[in-house]
Amino acid sequence: MSQTIRVLIVEDSEEDAELLVRELTKGGYDPTVLVVDTAEKMNAALERNTWDIVFSDYSMPDFNGLRALELLRKNALDVPFIFVSGTIGEEVAVAGMKAGANDYLMKGNLKRLIPTIERELSQAKMRLDHRQSEEMVRHLAYYDPLTALPNRTRLHERLQAAIVAAQFEDHPMALLLMDLNRFKEINDTLGHHRGDFLLQQVGQRLSEIVYEPNMVARLGGDEFAVLLPKLTEKEDVHAMAHKIIEALSKPMMIEDLPVVVDVGIGIAVYPDHGANAETLLQRADVAMYTAKEIGKEYAIYEDRLNRYSPRRLVLLGELRQAIEKNELLLHFQPKIDLQEHYVVGVEALARWKHPEHGFIPPNEFVIPAEKSGLIKPFTEWVLNAALRQCHAWQEEGFRINVAVNLSRRNLQDPEIPDLIATLLSTHRLEPTCLSLEITESAIMEDPTNAVKILTRLSGMGIEISIDDFGTGYSSLASLTRLPVRSLKIDKSFILGMAENKNDAVIVHSTIGLAHHLGLNVVAEGVESAALLEKLSAFGCDEAQGYFISRPVPAEDLIRWLRESSWRLK
Repeated sequence: MSQTIRVLIVEDSEEDAELLVRELTKGGYDPTVLVVDTAEKMNAALERNTWDIVFSDYSMPDFNGLRALELLRKNALDVPFIFVSGTIGEEVAVAGMKAGANDYLMKGNLKRLIPTIERELSQAKMRLDHRQSEEMVRHLAYYDPLTALPNRTRLHERLQAAIVAAQFEDHPMALLLMDLNRFKEINDTLGHHRGDFLLQQVGQRLSEIVYEPNMVARLGGDEFAVLLPKLTEKEDVHAMAHKIIEALSKPMMIEDLPVVVDVGIGIAVYPDHGANAETLLQRADVAMYTAKEIGKEYAIYEDRLNRYSPRRLVLLGELRQAIEKNELLLHFQPKIDLQEHYVVGVEALARWKHPEHGFIPPNEFVIPAEKSGLIKPFTEWVLNAALRQCHAWQEEGFRINVAVNLSRRNLQDPEIPDLIATLLSTHRLEPTCLSLEITESAIMEDPTNAVKILTRLSGMGIEISIDDFGTGYSSLASLTRLPVRSLKIDKSFILGMAENKNDAVIVHSTIGLAHHLGLNVVAEGVESAALLEKLSAFGCDEAQGYFISRPVPAEDLIRWLRESSWRLK
């Protein structure tokens, strides 16, 4: 069966054009052909149609091949362009190639025509596929896949730009941070799928009331932000806060069930509350937690406010004691090799069972610990506990690699490589027993120091992995500059694969690009057999998630290893 092909021929000789078409037909193609011989006709052809390939004579009375090539590239078209001429010499041909032509053929010798077409069409398809994949990955860096809203990275960029504009134009601006009250209860009661649907509805309602140049973003979890880059009066923030509260106060229907949500909103205003993005974000966060603690719908930052809400301050003090008294716990979640069907390691996850409040969600003590400076003793405790447990397993005959998360502050600490080396020596473990997971945003905080520290750690033989990939880095190709062996695709994309075709395409493309760059790929958040099967078909290397095993205490992990169909390597 003939292969259809759309061919634009730039030629003033009908006989030569017919000869070219005849050769295409003999070579197994069914060409749709248009012949042009002036710049005007070629421009019209490029505007009205799409083309698979362009053939052009080099010199014509009213036109020439170099001008035709210039017109094609000026239209930003990555279409193969081939000179076919009876007068072109070697020097002229080389000049044409340098100008952007893909190849040249002599009119009297078209033996190379079909192989040339096959090669150029194949390469054009590869370039197109690569661009589409890069565009999808780039989109991941700036937009939240669940709500399609700008993410934290995009908000940070827009916030910085808004501050510069406000400084130059001398006008106020504001940032509003908010999260949903009791969202965890909704998730636990209705399930994560319905919780995600609720977040989508919240994002949609905010988008319906926030117009350009203002921006609404989802920062993660149940946290959203609204940027007001240009205020006429500072008091205008009150109107926006009330508008948000009113929009979200109406019940949202989730599978015919009306669900009412309310929010706590924190507001920081430039220039009163800060002159840079980090300060405004931090002070809006303080105001938000203050509003929640005192039972208000929103609060504007004031200097008299503590850096953290009272509950957070109390928890931080108690966390310090819990670290010092060794009262924290570690749970471990297995990671499996999808191709060889064995357990490749576990991720160590900190847990805190508070004597009064019960289990404290990790985000309620890990994030504040990082902001307060407690992250250093906290990370040391996690590393020490994880490596002690790793050694205990080895004593029982189980060689299990343990992964530990490092924060952005850890990557700014020049002593962290020495600390890890000391702990490995203390527990008599090889560096290959430990993996370190770092989020994209942690690296972007201070890329220069991050690369130095990661390079030292990698040089020790420790595997480095990028966690939550897709939520904060600008380009997958940028990872090639880091000593990274693997990346973990953020669970929001994995969970979205079940119902969102675009998420599946993004995951598949990311796996392919990562493999092309020599990176191992781990999928987190695998919650069903169908997801596991699809990821395996996509060529994903490793996976972890509730379908395989929830994070469990060390003793339960050994029981799971003995009873599970998965085996140790």
